[in-house]
Amino acid sequence: MAAGLKEHPPSMASPNAIAAVGRAILSMLAAAVPKPEFAGAAFELYQSKHLQAPMEEGVGLYLYRITPGGSVRNLPPRVGIDGRRYRPSMPIDLHYLLICYARDAFKQQRLLGWAIRMIEDTPLFHASLLNQYGPETDTFGENEFADVLFETISIQDMSSIWDAAKTQIQPCIAYVVRMIPIESQLEMIEADRVQTRVFDMGKVSA
Repeated sequence: MAAGLKEHPPSMASPNAIAAVGRAILSMLAAAVPKPEFAGAAFELYQSKHLQAPMEEGVGLYLYRITPGGSVRNLPPRVGIDGRRYRPSMPIDLHYLLICYARDAFKQQRLLGWAIRMIEDTPLFHASLLNQYGPETDTFGENEFADVLFETISIQDMSSIWDAAKTQIQPCIAYVVRMIPIESQLEMIEADRVQTRVFDMGKVSA
């Protein structure tokens, strides 16, 4: 997945953006899951411990890596609606594995194929959708969005991820959400210009 700003308006993505993105992906899939075939499927955010004891049927979304957003550097300060200036936002990339589980391989692969198609058909997650699944209603600014991108990772990297979980590799697909801008609440305060200078060096104190 890739995320960004349209026409580069002031960034508004709060630190809750990471959690909101994952929840939005799963909620979109859960709302469209084919029934009755997958009526019992679960849709959960995963940690590495869940890979060792996974669900019986459903989709797990595992955030396995976060990296700095590499294509934007030296961002300007964020300017609030009141004109105050804040430290520049920090763009990050979110790397996910979308893992499907089912009682048999044939059903598992059908669920995986359906999930891939759904994400491809719904590539853009606008702020109005993302904000429904975060702990805040203004996690993302109104002009922000997250764009889902397929990501290719090497067999070695994939093996390392699953080896850390001490479990067998399951059918999965990698996605990346690029350039999620995490805003700062630290205001940049500029002092007034110097009007006078007083040099006391060399004076003998009383």
